[in-house]
Amino acid sequence: MNERRSAIKTILAGAATLTTLSMTQTCAASTTSKEQLSALKGNINHSVCRWCFNDMSLDELCKVGKGLGLKAIDLVGPKEWDVLEKYDLDSSMCNGAEISLTEGWNTVAYHERLIDNYADMIPRVAKAGYKNLICFSGNRRGMDDETGLKNCVTGIKKVLSLAEKHGVVLVMELLNSKLNHKDYQCDRTAWGAELAQALHSENFKLLYDIYHMQVNEGDVIQNIRDYHPFIAHYHTAGVPGRHEIDETQELYYPAIMKAIKETGFKGYVAQEFIPSQPDKIASLRKAIQICDI
Repeated sequence: MNERRSAIKTILAGAATLTTLSMTQTCAASTTSKEQLSALKGNINHSVCRWCFNDMSLDELCKVGKGLGLKAIDLVGPKEWDVLEKYDLDSSMCNGAEISLTEGWNTVAYHERLIDNYADMIPRVAKAGYKNLICFSGNRRGMDDETGLKNCVTGIKKVLSLAEKHGVVLVMELLNSKLNHKDYQCDRTAWGAELAQALHSENFKLLYDIYHMQVNEGDVIQNIRDYHPFIAHYHTAGVPGRHEIDETQELYYPAIMKAIKETGFKGYVAQEFIPSQPDKIASLRKAIQICDI
């Protein structure tokens, strides 16, 4: 996705202390595989977002991820699915059908293109053995919530039967409109849940981004408890700053993960923080350990 790629490139260019992962680091991370895997409790299915580690090749990220106990990589499109297959990793959130974060299902003018994109991608996701395919509401552009919701229902219904046929779940991401994605419409859990209720299908759910929802509305644990039937996937990051989920930020992730586990959730939790420390793999390892309740 263009916004994500642009953001990480800008941050990496301006951070002189961050360097590309060397092969030595990759090999060192891989040697921890048995120790890390045996230490994981198995209550959380761990993933990581590809774009947060764009300075590494997907091969390197897969090697490191396997060593740390990851089961999947998030936000990988069809052109790189063969790399995931090589490492026996799931594509926990597929992308490639969306136009952009700002041009989404809430705008009728985009429906024809989106319908074509998703009609093409849904069978491809299913054929590859994957399940989740991301989508976005798009920006409001002066549109009220009721109209945006109605437009989303109208458009998504035109591809929902195909998703049901192929066992693919269309997953709309909740993003904050306060700081990172000004004007984005699906910016509150209640609005997303209302959309899911209107569509009334197990093949449409929400991506609850913990960072974004803490920024926009807070009350993370209670909202997870209240709206978990509509949630198919989770993203993490620290608040403020979208960096590591350690003691430098305000959220206590062990309690959040415990709340997720208590809902009976069996999907993926994907790390989507932007590493601020020189040893980015150590940051990822620590994040997995923090979330492994």
